[in-house]
Amino acid sequence: MPEPFLPYGRQSITDADIQAVVEVLRSDFLTQGPAIPKFESAVASYCGAKHGIAMCNGTAVLHAAMKALGVGHGDTVWTSPITFVASANAARYCGAKVDFVDVDPGTINLSADALEAKLSTAEQLPKVVVPVHFAGQSCDMPRIHALGQKYGFKIVEDAAHALGGSYLDQKVGGCRWSDAVTHSFHPVKIITTGEGGMITTNDDELAWRMATFRTHGITRDEKRMVSESDGPWYYQQIELGYNYRMTDIQAALGLSQMSRLEHFAARRRELAALYDRALAGLPVRPLKRDPQSISGWHLYMIRVDAAHRRQIFDGLRAQGIGVNVHYIPVHLQPDYQKLGFVSGMFPEAEKYYSEAITLPLFPGMTDDDVLRVKQALEKCLV
Repeated sequence: MPEPFLPYGRQSITDADIQAVVEVLRSDFLTQGPAIPKFESAVASYCGAKHGIAMCNGTAVLHAAMKALGVGHGDTVWTSPITFVASANAARYCGAKVDFVDVDPGTINLSADALEAKLSTAEQLPKVVVPVHFAGQSCDMPRIHALGQKYGFKIVEDAAHALGGSYLDQKVGGCRWSDAVTHSFHPVKIITTGEGGMITTNDDELAWRMATFRTHGITRDEKRMVSESDGPWYYQQIELGYNYRMTDIQAALGLSQMSRLEHFAARRRELAALYDRALAGLPVRPLKRDPQSISGWHLYMIRVDAAHRRQIFDGLRAQGIGVNVHYIPVHLQPDYQKLGFVSGMFPEAEKYYSEAITLPLFPGMTDDDVLRVKQALEKCLV
């Protein structure tokens, strides 16, 4: 009998998680209730940030961050080409142009060297730079922050992969080197709310702008209104916002999951270490590790001979190993090539993509699952 399919990621849901959701379903509030600020406070406190603003998904928080920082027509936002398309799309939603900075060949994070070189020759400097903490490992944020101070751009960390990680003993999400940090709670991420996202920030005004943007641009704060209130029922739409709110149902699940975040992160590190040992003798290359970083380990990637990547990928899938590839470089997407991007512009990103395979990694995996992946891989590498 064939072994069950092993996906590259899977959520971990307990009876306590289910009970937390049931309690909300039996309460007076399914949305815009008390579970949301409790969840926001839990994430912000964990990260060491002043504010957390929960939204319906990780794309929404990226969009809100761009809007709150004043990104618009005539502006440019730079990010990594190795990311999910939302990191770049969020700027385009605001009418801005997008450009990319090539990745470090070892970590596949946005390269601080490439960023500095691009800034020194840029005809137009970026309004915002979005470093993506790829696979869970933080970018070199102190250096990127220093460049931001020198060249005058704002910084939004895309930490969709990195909750539970740290850099120089600073938790990812604490905004030590940025204006805001975005998080994702998709089911394969470190914790889940089904779909959901959050922004952490230490900037009071930025937090208010993002919280207002997620609720149609509406305020009930009389001090923020442009004219006198008509009464306690009154509200004003002071800008064009969106309905990006998270429900209490989602927030209750997220709050329950937060109680196990450290366990999830520790187990992911254990599994990554098991992979390191298991694959040490094989002709594959994991991503390089920055010794100053503790990864959130959302993903575990290997690089293989590009000429045989498809054969290895198909061979693993045929054995029930749910490998994937993260990511197709954004500038190679047809919609971005309409904007003038072409193959060859970001060679390190393209080289990585041609060699990359994402192996299964999630807290519910057993040590034997790692051995199974290794044995399957050995068969494909013959």
